Formats: sequence, structure tokens, C-alpha cells
Amino acid sequence: MQLPSMLHIFVLAFEERVMSDNDYRPKFDPQTGQPIPNQPQGGYPPPPPQGGYPPPPPQPNYGAPAAGGYTMASEPGRPLDLPEPPVALSGRGMTTGLRYKIIGTVLQAAIIELDPGQMIFSESGGMSWMSGNVQMNTNSGGGIGKMFKRAFSGESLFIVDFTVAGGTGLIGFASEMPGKIVPLHLAPGQEIIMQKDSFMCAEKSVQLDIHFRRKLGAGLFGGEGFIMQRATGPGVVFAELDGEVVEYYLQPGQVMKVDTGHVAMYEPSVQFDIEMVRGFKNILFGGEGLFLATLRGPGKVWLQTMPVMNVAKKLAEYMPASGGGGSAGGNIIGSILGGD
Repeated sequence: MQLPSMLHIFVLAFEERVMSDNDYRPKFDPQTGQPIPNQPQGGYPPPPPQGGYPPPPPQPNYGAPAAGGYTMASEPGRPLDLPEPPVALSGRGMTTGLRYKIIGTVLQAAIIELDPGQMIFSESGGMSWMSGNVQMNTNSGGGIGKMFKRAFSGESLFIVDFTVAGGTGLIGFASEMPGKIVPLHLAPGQEIIMQKDSFMCAEKSVQLDIHFRRKLGAGLFGGEGFIMQRATGPGVVFAELDGEVVEYYLQPGQVMKVDTGHVAMYEPSVQFDIEMVRGFKNILFGGEGLFLATLRGPGKVWLQTMPVMNVAKKLAEYMPASGGGGSAGGNIIGSILGGD
């Protein structure tokens, strides 16, 4: 009789030990995968109903992540929902009240909304996308004289006016190089001088013209030639600049020396000139070239960190030589660009 009694006591002790371990052992919800708080009296949850567990709840849309985490980009059987690019800034036009926003970080785009009676213009080929109710009108923009002036400044011969007949239209202008899109709000008669080929689009009230550099040295060695662009208000003009943009305000007589090509924009009150680098060693071993641009105040200047010419020169180092020579990296990149 003692053997069954001892066995019975052992079994009871083992069951109590198991229950004690289960009380402190973490349990996981099979639906969420999260730990379940300790349940000393209940044990594991009941088995799922016939047919398995219900499908997981729908995930929130992209755009703004859920609190404390991120949403999934795609799930089987559900539409692909990609994240929206960040909005760098937004605003309204000055003459007609059009709405715009600059999206992206490195390769930005300007998205403009037009209502009936509002109009913007750009060079031909500048538009990236637009809604179906936007109407285009390609024209000379003021006659043959204006056409040749735009050709000298590096722009196309024709301009395109964009309007809408009804409803709200949407137009997108994407940047061609990594950099920044800068909306310039110009008051009536206010002018800004920009590097050529930086104009993207503007309100129709903006006057776009060419700007000749008066001094021979500034035209020959200034990095942008004799001709730049001059925009006159009123209205908003969108300029595309290379790389990051740094702004300085120069006091009267204050001088800023800049490597040629880094000058993006400046006010008409700023004097632009070119001076030769001083010192024989600086010329031979300085690596900055023979000439520097000098900007003399008063007025604001905007400098760009990555001129497109500098990018072209850097890429040229990896291009294969015309005679078949060049480095292995150059041959590889040349084959890729050539489609081989």
C-alpha cells in the first residue's frame, strides 16, 4: 500500500511543479506574436475556431508612419502603397495666387497647382508631368529678338504657356541634376541675376531676359561666359541650382572670392569681376586654376556647392580614351554608358 501512496504523492508534486513553471514561462499570442501576461489560473488561450485564425487587420496607408513604427510597403493581395517624398517647402504665387510645393531632398521637383485664370511658362521641354486638363501653348515669347536672346543664354528658342480651362490643374517640373529648386518671390521691378540654364518656370508676370557681363575678363574666365539670365518681378520664378545653396550678404565694399562656376545667383547691386590668382606657387601647385571670381557688395549672393561642370570633369576622368586606352574603371563605365 505504501508504493501507490508514494507514487501518488510524486505525481501530484510533478503536476504542481509543471503548473508553477507554466505560470512564469512566457506565453505568446499566435495572432500578434507578442508575449501574453502571466495567467496563473487560465493557462494558454483556447484553440482557434474552425478554419484557423482570422486574417491580420489591414495596415495603415503610407505617408505618415504609425505611432511608434513604420508600415509595410506591400502585402500579398493588396495594392502597392509607396511612401510619399518629403515636402521641402510650399507657398503661393504673388500675382495670381497659384499654389506650389517643392518635394524631395536631393533630386527635387516643383509641383504647381493652377486654377482657371492662372498661367505659368517654362522653356520647351521643361515640363515633367501634368494633369489632363492642363493646356499648352508653345510660342516665341515676344518675337524673333526674344528667341535669339534665349538661345544666347542657353535656353530653348520657344517657351510654353500652361493654363487650365476648368477645375484645378497640376504640373510637375523635375530637376535635371542633384541640387535645390529655389522659388524666388520678386516684387515689382525687383531683379535677380542667375547662371544660365538655371531657369525652370515662372508666373507669366515675370520678365525673363539675358544679362551681359560688361567686363571682358568676367566673360572669358567667369565660368559661365558673357551671358547670364535676369528675371524681373512681379511674380515667383523657380530656379534650379546645383548641389546645396549657401547664401551670403555682402556689406558695401566687402569681397567674396569664389572658384569659377560656384556663383549661382546674385543681386544686381553686387559687382561681378575676375582676378588672376596671385603667386607663382599658387598658380602652379594651388590647384584652383588661374582665375577666381570676385563678388563685391553690397547685396546678396548665392553659391552652389556642386557645379555641373565640376561633375562633368570628374566623370571625364573615368571615361575611356578615344584611342581605346584609359583605366579599367573608365572602360567599364564607358561600356555601361554605351549600352554594351
